[in-house]
Amino acid sequence: MTDITGTGTTLDLGPQTEELARLVAGVGDERLAGPTPCPEYAVRHLLGHLAGLAVAFRDAARKDLGATTDTSPDSALPDITPGWREELPKVLAELAEAWRDPAARTGMTRAGGVDLPGDIAGLVVIDELVIHGWDLARATGQGYDPDPAALETCHAFLAASVDDPDRGAIFGPVVTVGPEASLLARAVGLAGRDPEWAPRP
Repeated sequence: MTDITGTGTTLDLGPQTEELARLVAGVGDERLAGPTPCPEYAVRHLLGHLAGLAVAFRDAARKDLGATTDTSPDSALPDITPGWREELPKVLAELAEAWRDPAARTGMTRAGGVDLPGDIAGLVVIDELVIHGWDLARATGQGYDPDPAALETCHAFLAASVDDPDRGAIFGPVVTVGPEASLLARAVGLAGRDPEWAPRP
């Protein structure tokens, strides 16, 4: 396990990537063209994005920099490949394993064409896994049980970005939720999603 929270604690990405793999297994073919909380993505595009980020951040952890880490996620609309049902759980497991190496959070690395410190890259990937897990669950009508440690780290990361003038390039405007809202709902709101989002019947 690796300290990627910057707090002296360790966080294994395995429980969160396993929850995502469970969601992936529950996606029926009839759902692939359906909408998601990401306005520009259908479910198939969200799955393609998850596959791409898993590979990119796996290689970022390994400091294996090249085409997989240099390409911006906005360069093309992501999509699934023919073997996505087998490949996506595999690369999610590889992602978790790569971040178990303490060297992953040291020095500089790159993901999405952006150079950033390893410890920050670790926080970014936690945010991606937690929030896109919610996106996928909502879009496909599945329950969602994110790893509590990953969710806490994701919420803290998003809360720290609220006053960042550059956050608009990454997240939508904050959606305010009530004080009684769950930690997941608060994190989703900080990421610019409406926690009540659901596909139209």
